[in-house]
Amino acid sequence: MNKNIIYLGFVSFFTDFASAMINPILPIFVVFYLHESMDKLGIIVAIATFVSYMLRLVSGFISDRFGIVKPLVVAGYTLSAIAKPLFALTHSYKSVAALRAIERLGKAIRSAPKDAMLAHFGTKKRMGRAFGLHKSLDIAGEFSGTLALFLLLFFIGQSEDTIRSIFLATAIPSILGLVILILLVQDIKHPPKANPLTLQHADWHIIKELLFYFLFLLFFFSEAFFSIQAKKVGIDIAFIPLLFLLSSFTQTLTSYLSGVAIDRFSPKAILSLSYLFGVVAQLLLWLQKPLFTWLSFIFLGLFSLFSLNANRTLIAQKASSKATMYGFYYAGVAIFSAIGAYAVGIIWHTFGMQTALLYGLFGSFSIAVLFWLKALYGTFAR
Repeated sequence: MNKNIIYLGFVSFFTDFASAMINPILPIFVVFYLHESMDKLGIIVAIATFVSYMLRLVSGFISDRFGIVKPLVVAGYTLSAIAKPLFALTHSYKSVAALRAIERLGKAIRSAPKDAMLAHFGTKKRMGRAFGLHKSLDIAGEFSGTLALFLLLFFIGQSEDTIRSIFLATAIPSILGLVILILLVQDIKHPPKANPLTLQHADWHIIKELLFYFLFLLFFFSEAFFSIQAKKVGIDIAFIPLLFLLSSFTQTLTSYLSGVAIDRFSPKAILSLSYLFGVVAQLLLWLQKPLFTWLSFIFLGLFSLFSLNANRTLIAQKASSKATMYGFYYAGVAIFSAIGAYAVGIIWHTFGMQTALLYGLFGSFSIAVLFWLKALYGTFAR
């Protein structure tokens, strides 16, 4: 495995360590400490998701058009490292939304060129393994950061001051990741393309394949709503990080294996399996029992991991303008996830949690069935 893939994995490790100290408790902080409503949380999630994914299209275009790779990656990680500790200073949903947007902007800037770097350092026959290994280190960072968050909340307390101090402490792992990126990761030669938005036939085929995934995201709950549902069914705030720990642990165990499975079968086959994981996660949430909520986080992790690795590998194997296609992928995720998050927030606030859960379950199951039927039709047609 190319050493730069490992270095990039450790950059993601420390960055996701910092993110995991924020993500599980930020929705709780907004709703129960800042006393904002569920529709306001939906707005925060929608804005953050849109910025995080939509602007990856711009970043991917810039990378392909001008041949810029590592400088964009460094800029993205720097912006995120600056924004994370500033959550400690927020006092309203507007300031949280603004900082979340800035932090996600950093992710938007770096993601497409970083994936292009991974595709460059990997080999075509082992591309799934390259993304799988990178994601393993990424998820290990989430696992470690979530464990640190749980220990801090359990032994120090759950007060607002404690949570704000945790937000400040995220500066340490963020800076460590940035140092590794700047000093150890090599830049790549990425010849500029006159018009990377001129897509080839293979690129259009990928976009059609991704359409079902985008529609699925219209109905799939974000992690923020998973957190609030856990609190609503009676799980203590101190133990909510353990739910994310369980999800991260599941992804750590299965990430490389998912890459092997993608190489052995196909990205489309593994994506089909990921939809099953997503539907089961929504079903377990809908049952509204603490035990089922714990189990739902396992399937949340499996859906997130398998779908991400499958989609990234599909683009790496088939795309002509890779960074631009990664940008298209993330832009689709942005639009559909943002609309879905806003819709869930409104439905939850207006009609209650049960209705919001039913909306998510019915919608995700319907899209999954359509995808499976299309896959079966393609098999029989051949």
